[in-house]
Amino acid sequence: MERHLVAGIDTSTQSCTVVLRRLEDGAFVAQGRAPHPATTPPRSEQDPRDWWQALTEALGQIASHLPSVAAISVGGQGHGLVILDGDDEPIRPAKLWNDTESAADAALLCEQLSAAEWATRTGSVPAPALTISKIAWTRAHVPDALRRAEHIMLPADYLGYRLSRHAVTERGGSSGTGYFNPFLNTWDHELAELAAPGLAWDRVLPKIITSDAVAGTVGRLRNLESLSGAVVGAGSGDNMTAALGLGIREGDTVISLGTSGTIYAVTDIGVKDATGAINGYADATGRFLPMITTLNAAKVTDFFRRMMGVDTGRFDALALAAEPGSAGVVVVPYLDGERTPNLPGATGQVQGLRSNTSPGQIARAAVEGVLCSLLDGQDLLRAAGTRMTGRLILTGGAARSRAYQQVLADLTGQPVYLSRLDEAAAAGAAVQATAALTGRSTEAVATDWAPELSLVATPQSGIDAVAVRSAYQQAAARVRKQAA
Repeated sequence: MERHLVAGIDTSTQSCTVVLRRLEDGAFVAQGRAPHPATTPPRSEQDPRDWWQALTEALGQIASHLPSVAAISVGGQGHGLVILDGDDEPIRPAKLWNDTESAADAALLCEQLSAAEWATRTGSVPAPALTISKIAWTRAHVPDALRRAEHIMLPADYLGYRLSRHAVTERGGSSGTGYFNPFLNTWDHELAELAAPGLAWDRVLPKIITSDAVAGTVGRLRNLESLSGAVVGAGSGDNMTAALGLGIREGDTVISLGTSGTIYAVTDIGVKDATGAINGYADATGRFLPMITTLNAAKVTDFFRRMMGVDTGRFDALALAAEPGSAGVVVVPYLDGERTPNLPGATGQVQGLRSNTSPGQIARAAVEGVLCSLLDGQDLLRAAGTRMTGRLILTGGAARSRAYQQVLADLTGQPVYLSRLDEAAAAGAAVQATAALTGRSTEAVATDWAPELSLVATPQSGIDAVAVRSAYQQAAARVRKQAA
């Protein structure tokens, strides 16, 4: 049978999604999805074997297409710490990006080198999210895990390793570890040594390959025999593959609303932010992806929706019917601590409540709080020199919310575009698989396969966005002062 399909995997916090695209033109063919175990910070961990089980289940849902798959690649949740022993078994559960137990360990790393030095060498300053902080936590709390380590890798690398039996990585995903230099595209073993002295870093870390390179081929895997021989791409972080799937251009701004929130843009010059607010990541095309990440996005509106006992449509209607600024009600959305700003011990707050506050005003404030938090990040990105004058693109699980779409347009004064691509990260991983198979660059394939964008919201007149954002910033400042 002719192999005319490519597969992209998104192994996220919540689930594993596999998207099949036609090699000829990138057209969608089929998809499968299986859940991952739920987690809640401060301890947020998953067994990597559960990711593999979810992947095999998702592939099983589209089994009839697998003999036609010519190449496969993985986009994975960033920062997660996978430690394997000599039998390639996980030594302990993987600490995920939103695990905040390593806050104290991150602070100790920052005492060993200045923030400016960290940013110059890695594009980021250690915080609980970064892999290096999780390694430092492991050394302090489970030292035997590191003594037994034969491989240390990221979630996307782990699934790629199980598919191909080659331990490799690339610059996009690795730029979130805290011990990779995205400006030189090399491991920085000296930084890794600060987290866990004496480890054979040149042996345990994956080999770095280019983002469009071939990692290997799929071997004969139980229940996946029909995939044997398919080319395995390098894999990357899920935000990096999402950028490929969306086909974003320099100047575009992307806001992703999932469990977490991200705002990012593609640039030719990397950002080195010593404040630690901006992560100066690499992307999967040879450029950079400076990003602000928050821990709390769609989970915030999901929380308030559940408290109100309404579905998403009714929640959106309530929020849109309320006045901007919600009559002085402000939601500071730090429900599970926060990453930007770095406040792992913070909690969410609702300020300005009165006896006549309506459910709609609270719904509106929740949406505004999530978006104001991300737009504060956009201000920081612009101040760092990131050009954000192009399209404003909304993606992620909550991107189809009418409330998020309209409130974002109102707060920014810009039209908001939505991709018709439902699974951008998985679709972008398929772009990467195609590049590995054909020898074309990931950027070229992403450009050719860029999805059509739909205009979903335009700014309404008479909205005082400055007042809404100012009220949020004052409320957030009070919470930061309490949590500091």
